[in-house]
Amino acid sequence: MNWDWTAVSDFMPHFWDGLLVTLQILVLGSVISFVLGLVWALLTRVPSRWVTWPVGIVTEFVRNTPLLVQLFFLFYVLPEWGVTASAMTTGVIGIGLHYSTYTMQVYRAGIEAVPTGQWEAATALNLPLRRTWTAVILPQAVRRVVPALGNYVISMLKDTPMLMAITVLEMLGEARLFSQETFRFTEPLTVIGVAFIVISYLASLALRALERRLAH
Repeated sequence: MNWDWTAVSDFMPHFWDGLLVTLQILVLGSVISFVLGLVWALLTRVPSRWVTWPVGIVTEFVRNTPLLVQLFFLFYVLPEWGVTASAMTTGVIGIGLHYSTYTMQVYRAGIEAVPTGQWEAATALNLPLRRTWTAVILPQAVRRVVPALGNYVISMLKDTPMLMAITVLEMLGEARLFSQETFRFTEPLTVIGVAFIVISYLASLALRALERRLAH
């Protein structure tokens, strides 16, 4: 293998640009998936089929169709209906929406794991429903599901290269563009592979630290 450190040096400015985009996608997509997933989970507990059925249909459809198909639909089909957004915005919304259907299941499991006695105690204290959720149920449920949510963050990181298909230049997109211009593939792809490993490892360490903190 003919390794060229000059190619690595030349690629690094592109790498930092791609890394910034990747981290933006990861952070914003995680926020959307966590918030929207909680909304989905709460809506599934509404005592009305007019709410739970549409939510179930939408979330099952999103969860059981490929992320790439959803990205293509958002980026190429919606503009035909007059709904347009930048590639970056579309990618963040797409990946956040996709993973919200998975975090929904995590939240639902966490809520169902809260002991029945907690609900009964809140009722006995005559707490308003909103107060019961915000002060009693959700704090306990979220604490239980942090590890699973963290795993989805790492999965989302590994799916960010799919946004290259709608012209978002994240890390792999920058590497691909650099390789096409210089005909050097080994160096940029190796750098990208190492970067994904390092980011995933750091995310795992942060997750473990958060778990220990919540355990006290």
